[in-house]
Amino acid sequence: MFKVIQRSMGPASLSLLTFKVYASQKKDSPPKTSVKVNELSLYSVPEGQSKYVEEPRTQLEESISHLRQHCQPYTSWCQEIYSQTEPKMQSLVQWGLDSYEYLQNAPPGFFPRLGVIGFAGIVGLLLARGSKIKKLVYPPGFMGVAASLYYPQQAIIFVQVSGEKLYDWGLRGYIVIEDLWKENFQKPGNVKNSPGNK
Repeated sequence: MFKVIQRSMGPASLSLLTFKVYASQKKDSPPKTSVKVNELSLYSVPEGQSKYVEEPRTQLEESISHLRQHCQPYTSWCQEIYSQTEPKMQSLVQWGLDSYEYLQNAPPGFFPRLGVIGFAGIVGLLLARGSKIKKLVYPPGFMGVAASLYYPQQAIIFVQVSGEKLYDWGLRGYIVIEDLWKENFQKPGNVKNSPGNK
């Protein structure tokens, strides 16, 4: 198309100098006519109507479809379980982050108190040698006593709430035992001296 002609020449030390470059048109190329934008194939609209034709399903596609239909109840069950456990896990993660933030900015004297409470638990574990019931009762009991010395208001609230829960559980257990007693031991055939059989 165009031929570049360099008009200046010089040694390598003069390479930083500016020079002019002229372009000349080839003399043997014929003049071309310009093409309009709408004549380009990029902008042309194809003629005719297009029609969607669905390809027949292959054996692999049929197998995958059958597998998806077979697994659909299980995947929906997993999604339901995930949707139920996700808020609980998020609250657990948030609790962990809040605890971490609290431990990073702990009030003065918190870690010595935590050490005393932990030491009380270890002492309770050492004193509970031999019995599994003692191992379940002594460490939490000693830790509870040590914690109640440092945090008396929270200990009172904890005792009140746990006392109400223990009373509720005891009442439920009493009702269940009473119902079982009535069903198994006080049937009409088992009672010898009932008031109607004199």
